[in-house]
Formats: sequence, structure tokens, C-alpha cells
Amino acid sequence: QVQLVESGGGLVQAGGSLRLSCAASGRTFSSYAMGWFRQAPGKEREFVAAISRSGVRTYYADSVKGRFTISRDNAKNTVYLQMNSLKPEDTAVYACAGGNSAVTIPAAYDYWGQGTQVTVSS
Repeated sequence: QVQLVESGGGLVQAGGSLRLSCAASGRTFSSYAMGWFRQAPGKEREFVAAISRSGVRTYYADSVKGRFTISRDNAKNTVYLQMNSLKPEDTAVYACAGGNSAVTIPAAYDYWGQGTQVTVSS
């Protein structure tokens, strides 16, 4: 069992930056691939980024490629999402997830955090 807790969300102006963190409980964090997803009001959950167990491989949605960076520190049981050049359309609840593979499909992930709100004003 893994528990995930996100932090770092907030209100930021367009063009600004935020760094989200996702802290995991347990000693098996390094055995999970991790992903970030987001959900805006009235929309379906959307893949943002994913990272392999070792952190060597990363994947991004086209909408965030070049602006967002996913990373992990297995010694700290934490995965990060650095978000730069934020746009109003990035406004959503962002949640981290853990699973067997770094994929884009939410159903492939076994563990989820409750999410953190990111609001980008224009």
C-alpha cells in the first residue's frame, strides 16, 4: 500500500511557475512508476507527465511538453512536477499516481493522491 500526498498548488499569474510535490509513504516508492494527471471542471482527467521507476525515462502530454518537467527523488520518496510558462488553460486539480508502468492511461495506476489545485490567472 502506498499513500500519496500532493503539495505546492496555488494561484499564479500566466507566465509564472509552480513546483508540485508528491510525497509517498512506504519503503517501496522506487518500485513504482509515477504519473501526474489533471482534471479541470467539467472535463475528463487528463494525462500530464509520467516517469519510470529509476527516473531515466519521462513522458509528457503534447500540451505541456517544453514547459513542464517531471522528476523524482527515490531517497526522499517524492516525485515533482516543475511547471513553467503557465497558461490559464493549465488551471485544474493536479493529482499524482503510482503504478507498474509509466503510461498515459489513468486506469493503469493503482494509487492516487487527493490532488492539489492549480489556478492560473490571465
